[in-house]
Amino acid sequence: MCYNQSSPPIRKDCKDIVIEKLRSKNQVPIHSVKDDCFKTYGRVVTGYDFQPWIQYMEECTQIPREGNTYVASVDQMEQMDITQDVQQMFYGGMPVEVGYCNGRNTTYNGFEYHKGSEINIAVTDFMLVLGHTWDIVNNTYKVEDAEVFFVEKGTAIEMYQTTLHLSPCRVSEEGFMGIVVLPRGTNTPLQNKKNIAEEENILLLQTNKWVLAHPDREPLIRQGAHPGVLGENRELFY
Repeated sequence: MCYNQSSPPIRKDCKDIVIEKLRSKNQVPIHSVKDDCFKTYGRVVTGYDFQPWIQYMEECTQIPREGNTYVASVDQMEQMDITQDVQQMFYGGMPVEVGYCNGRNTTYNGFEYHKGSEINIAVTDFMLVLGHTWDIVNNTYKVEDAEVFFVEKGTAIEMYQTTLHLSPCRVSEEGFMGIVVLPRGTNTPLQNKKNIAEEENILLLQTNKWVLAHPDREPLIRQGAHPGVLGENRELFY
């Protein structure tokens, strides 16, 4: 536990102190994934021992000096017993991929969604910028509709398939580390995309990956992402 230095002493959770600091530095509300307002985006996942994955991340991966590193599938992590538990019980027997995203991102940049829930596990503290797919209108999404959530180190969350998200945002100079679990094949090169006359088809960028990018996010635009995020490309401060 952390302690407030005021008199009389008031016990405060470390998470609350971090959130208060983030709120003081940003002009948007910062929520916790343990708040009720997270319920339409996902839930906190309990009952699984994710420590083997976390230990692998801490011992075998690094935070890049610039940008983000995303690896969709890590064989060593997928060979662990916890992977079979998650695959059989959480995903009901569906095959999964276990990877990670480490980096230094601080901006909204864009949003993606998948057909199927995603598990994120915070190896370090980080923030997530989240939205709802039902707020997409004519393949555009307004930045001001998004909400920011703090995810405390060691916390695992499920994000529903209707939740818009992208890279975590760091809350310290060191950057962030996070485990990503998805239905197998997600975020891999898309094979044989057909020109079907449905509006959503424009957003399909990779296998099981629909993307709206901010026009300023040049790497995503160059990959073919649809420039559908409207408003300021906001930055989060820490």
